[in-house]
Amino acid sequence: MFWPKKDKEQERFYLFAGMGGRAARRKRKVFLFWAILAGLLVSGLLALSLYLINR
Repeated sequence: MFWPKKDKEQERFYLFAGMGGRAARRKRKVFLFWAILAGLLVSGLLALSLYLINR
């Protein structure tokens, strides 16, 4: 626990293209936009269906 680990090679990881930096932020922003849009669409359809059922 107090001593450094002996084999740091096992802890190393590599990122593929688009997994870090500006491209990753842009990709997350696009995913967030589509997730919010899908959520609004589904909630609107649910609200409309409940309204039509209770008329």
